[in-house]
Amino acid sequence: MLNRRRAKVLEILSRRPDVLEILVDVDGERCKAICYPDLTGEVSRDDEVLVNTTALDLGLGTGGFHFVICNLSRPEEEKSPPSGRIMKLRYTPVQRSVVSVEEDDSFTRRRMHDFVSLDGMPVVCCELHSQIAPVAAAVKTVSGYLVRIAYLMTDGAALPLAFSRLVKDLKSAGLIDRTITCGQAFGGDFEAINVYTGLIATKQAAKADIAIVSQGPGNAGTGSKYGFSGIQQGEAANACSILGGTPIIVPRISFADSRERHRPVSHHTVTILSEVALFPCWVPVPNMPEQKLAEVTAVLKRAVSKAGHKIRVIDADAGLEEMARKHLQVKTMGRSVGEDREFFLAGAAAGVLANELLRKSQK
Repeated sequence: MLNRRRAKVLEILSRRPDVLEILVDVDGERCKAICYPDLTGEVSRDDEVLVNTTALDLGLGTGGFHFVICNLSRPEEEKSPPSGRIMKLRYTPVQRSVVSVEEDDSFTRRRMHDFVSLDGMPVVCCELHSQIAPVAAAVKTVSGYLVRIAYLMTDGAALPLAFSRLVKDLKSAGLIDRTITCGQAFGGDFEAINVYTGLIATKQAAKADIAIVSQGPGNAGTGSKYGFSGIQQGEAANACSILGGTPIIVPRISFADSRERHRPVSHHTVTILSEVALFPCWVPVPNMPEQKLAEVTAVLKRAVSKAGHKIRVIDADAGLEEMARKHLQVKTMGRSVGEDREFFLAGAAAGVLANELLRKSQK
């Protein structure tokens, strides 16, 4: 199902790199819409545009936005000659070419070709996009901002990196140094064809000391055992191990989620640790009140019993303190740090552990 409606642009509400938030009139109703100028061409006030209304028509939210398909007032627009030969969003009307790190024409080609191993590089694998903030904040603060971080965004959720306000804020705050988008995801500082070359690029192209991997905003879930896009967390951990890195799985911990299947440890995490992540991983658990810690570790111990994963309890408050110092407003499923502290602490614990493992590997 694809619902399309004509709309009139009333106002440009905000402009971020590669994305506009606009106010449009759809049949007399004022609505917010997202426009990616690289895909649709620029839009201005009073332009007539065609918008995709499907998600809101279904009540799915998507942040409360329609999405601009094209500018009907300017259906043709001259662009600079296309660069690169790798297509993303392949075989759709908005397929676009990029210069991927693997291509002969890429300045990173030689570095990628010279790759041998990740050499134990810590790779923090997240299920949800919001987890990357406490991971990055913790790494930076405990390392004294001496560690370079690359964020690899997979294609399980939002495909344009530009849709993520969080990544923009983390880069502006100096918490992420470089970005890579892999698969059909696009818009990173570097483009990669798959998660393997994406991970290689974090080391060879982005020159990172630590990598963070997650899907973009917009996790898809069904309540079923395997039917969630965040299952890529386990796939990324496997790729990390195959390439010689040190995978760290951020457990999805919450005592505030209204859904029992996500308390105190999400069934997603249990599935990933017990069935998807096939190589030994580190599983950091944030220090928390005794009863909560006992509940969390009991679930995790059952999940890791057959796979050889290693659980570590970590003091992680420094990561959340750094997020507050940087004035980062991050939410998970609508809940703030104050409302779901343990969720964010788990990410911070992963960041602290990643820095510890990095230091040990450098000795």
